[in-house]
Amino acid sequence: MKSSEVGKDVDAFYTSSSENDISIYIHIPFCERKCSYCAFVSFCLSYAEREEYINFLLDEIENFSTTKKVKTIYLGGGTPSLLIKDEIFAIFKKLREKFNIDENAEITIEVNPNSVDEEKLKVYKEVGINRISVGVQSLSNKTLKSIGRLHTKKEAIDKLKLIGKYFDNISADLILGLSGEKSVTRYAKKLIKLKVKHISSYMLEVHENTKLFSEVRDKKYRPLDEKGVAKSYERLAKFLSKHNFNQYEVSNFALAGYESKHNLNYWSYGEYIGFGISAHSFLSHKRIANANSLQGYYIRKQKEEKITKDMEIEERIMLGLRCFAGVDISILNNLGYDIQKNENYKRFLNEGEIIEENGKFYLLPKYYKFADYYILNLFP
Repeated sequence: MKSSEVGKDVDAFYTSSSENDISIYIHIPFCERKCSYCAFVSFCLSYAEREEYINFLLDEIENFSTTKKVKTIYLGGGTPSLLIKDEIFAIFKKLREKFNIDENAEITIEVNPNSVDEEKLKVYKEVGINRISVGVQSLSNKTLKSIGRLHTKKEAIDKLKLIGKYFDNISADLILGLSGEKSVTRYAKKLIKLKVKHISSYMLEVHENTKLFSEVRDKKYRPLDEKGVAKSYERLAKFLSKHNFNQYEVSNFALAGYESKHNLNYWSYGEYIGFGISAHSFLSHKRIANANSLQGYYIRKQKEEKITKDMEIEERIMLGLRCFAGVDISILNNLGYDIQKNENYKRFLNEGEIIEENGKFYLLPKYYKFADYYILNLFP
């Protein structure tokens, strides 16, 4: 992406959005088996426990009210593709009863290759889902087994072909830094052939209280070292760029027009509602977090945090520089921070690492891998 094109696509997207728009996230914590690296709130639940959760979820949606238009909906997890037909219908029936959903809303569901099938894809189409995010992670059977994934390479490829019969807007996740995987470029090449339009490449993170943490600690699992991960990331970014995938965020690449609108709303400081266990909302300059336990969620336990001006300044810089949304200089000025007086800002501009256009400043995509460095040096 050339410097003059940075922010162009996102600005076009936001001409159709306003402060009266909102996004919805729904957390589905169901899983068949916990992957070794997973630190998300997810459980292997019985049918009765799942039914109880869905009832509480529907009640939570029922008791929320807003006049804002819903521009995006995202079902994440966990494994949302474990939802059965009646559960999916119930969730979307309640959403359409309670909210004014834009007729062109982007509606995404995360799926795993082993738990999605043709009948479920038909149901997704029927309820209005128009974007599928597939948890591929790797196309090596050895690697998939080592991290506890339940699908094989063949199953991932077959399911992507099947999904392509019903949906055009398909995203796939890949993990960088897995043991023995010095490059994921060959996987990206295969995904492109399968007509995937969006690729998310996340760095492997080893979280405490995961099986992987114990395996790394006991030297039973050896992730790729930091230098190797950096090289893998650079190779992937270069390869995808050659195939017209714009790197519009640190970990996300997409063909033009297939950027995740839901995530762009997060990164551009838009408001969103989170339903379900561990889900977060951002409303009226407050962050609201649902409890991380089923017991806490069922009694509607929440934590609230008021966003101060100082917090907002830092968050807008952090979010805007990690993607092509950029940072609005006038907003920082209104918050009491004149970024143009920051000596580091002047230096980054002079060195061509940051550009300033149309009242915003942007970090060039080739520097995304160093985003944290620039962000920290631009804080007040």
